[in-house]
Amino acid sequence: MDFISEKLDAYVVAHSQPEPELLQQLNRETWQKVMQPRMLSGHFQGRVLSMLSKLIHPKNILEIGTYTGYSALCLAEGLQKDGTLHTIDINEELYDFQRKYFDASPYGKQIIQHVGDASEIIPELSETFDLVFIDADKSNYPKYIELLLPKLPSGAVILSDNVLWSGKVVEPVAKNDIDTQALLVYNKFLNEHPQLETVLLPIRDGLTVSRKL
Repeated sequence: MDFISEKLDAYVVAHSQPEPELLQQLNRETWQKVMQPRMLSGHFQGRVLSMLSKLIHPKNILEIGTYTGYSALCLAEGLQKDGTLHTIDINEELYDFQRKYFDASPYGKQIIQHVGDASEIIPELSETFDLVFIDADKSNYPKYIELLLPKLPSGAVILSDNVLWSGKVVEPVAKNDIDTQALLVYNKFLNEHPQLETVLLPIRDGLTVSRKL
C-alpha cells in the first residue's frame, strides 16, 4: 500500500542520506538470491533506523528478525564503541549470508547472531537494551514486548516495524487474519501502556517509536 505518491516518495528518498555502498551490495544480493526480498528495510527506512540509533547512541541493541542483516547494519551505525548488537532470526539458512556482510562492515565483532525462537532466546539474554527493533512474525509482537519490558531501562527505545500492515489495521479484519488481529492488539497495548510513551510514524509500512518511562 502506498501512503504517499510515487513521485513524492522519490523526492523524499533523494533528499535523505545516501545508501552506503555495502548496504547497496546487500540490497542487490538480497533481491537476486533470497526469497521475499520485500522484507528488506531498504534505503529510506534504513537511513531512518541509522539516524535514530545515532541519536540514541545505545550501548546494547536487540533486533528481533534479522532477515539478511540490512537493518542490523543500519542500527549498528549508532552503537557505542564497546557496544553490542544481538540479532535473532529463526531461519538458520540465512546465517552465513548475514555473517558475510556483518564481517565486511566495521561492526562485525560487535554483532552477535542468534538462531531460533525469539520467545525462547530473549529470556536467556543477560543484557539490558537501550534500543530494540522488532521486525519478525507479527502474531508474536505482543509476546515479545511482554518479555522485553523487564530488560529495558528507563529511556530505552522500542522500534516496531510494519505496524500499519499495508493499511489492514483500519479495514475489516478476517477471522483467520491472525497477524492483523495481533497488530491491532499490539498497537493498542503500546499506546495505552503506563510505562511507555508512543508515537506511530507513517513511514513505509508503519514504524512505531516507543520510549520506556
